[in-house]
Amino acid sequence: MKSSMLIVNPSSGKEKGTEYAKQALQVLEGTRYQVEVRLTTGEGDAMNFAREACDHKFDVVVAMGGDGTINEAINGIAEQKHRPVLGVIPLGTVNDFARALSIPLDPEDAIDLISHQQTRKVDVGKINDKYFMNITAVGALAEASFAVSAEQKTKLGPLAYIVEGLKTMKEKQPFDLQINCEDGEGEWSGDALLMLIALTNSIGGFESLAPEAEVNDGKLHVFIIKDIAFHQFLSLLPKIVSGDLGESKHVEYLKVGAITAFSSLDMTSNIDGDEGDRLPITVKNLSRHLEVFVQPEVKE
Repeated sequence: MKSSMLIVNPSSGKEKGTEYAKQALQVLEGTRYQVEVRLTTGEGDAMNFAREACDHKFDVVVAMGGDGTINEAINGIAEQKHRPVLGVIPLGTVNDFARALSIPLDPEDAIDLISHQQTRKVDVGKINDKYFMNITAVGALAEASFAVSAEQKTKLGPLAYIVEGLKTMKEKQPFDLQINCEDGEGEWSGDALLMLIALTNSIGGFESLAPEAEVNDGKLHVFIIKDIAFHQFLSLLPKIVSGDLGESKHVEYLKVGAITAFSSLDMTSNIDGDEGDRLPITVKNLSRHLEVFVQPEVKE
């Protein structure tokens, strides 16, 4: 019998995490998995549990929670030689990773998906010694997301990030940025308001921000919003929704395998919505590094 670990954030899904965990346990056992359940109580738990599953050669890790829980599980798995198949049960506000993989946002449907045993290999991003699944960002706009409360996320969803971003934009804090791409693929330098490094097409709940991004294309999709006036920044918002951000003259778009980013200012990165490393940072795409349960109709 194969082994699985079910990692649950009980406070996610409007406090229904434990209830959904019972359903997931039934599905896993019905699919002939031996199951060990782990409940998170604080930051870092999901990552440590996932590492434990790798150390003990578990076949499957199912992470149940918001993007933060999923990100922790990926950080626990990605650095290991033995990497179990990952199951994702989205219980968060945005659920970017699930959106990018067309995993149902309804938890019950996502749980049922695991019983079909269809998997897909996907890319994982690496920034210095950390890993990410959707986006790394740098700039005052990115740092504004740290101020978004759980209550704002629940009430406004993805718009909560836009609201905080617009507050920051009124103070407009550009920074000098230099980007070097691997293997001489290119470089960029200048003043910027924001750098976005996308791994998938779903960022902050906007599913068309990086329309060219595929979950296994082996590339980083880098958007640099240049130092522009507030009204010019506002003109970019419709392009974020329509997927035309990279077409703007105010935006530089790079599609590369890896970059190193520098600034003379003390800039902090944002990794999948959480505070990350300070610049300089080296960011890489680890192509098809992780195997994930997906819907039966989704193929490689």
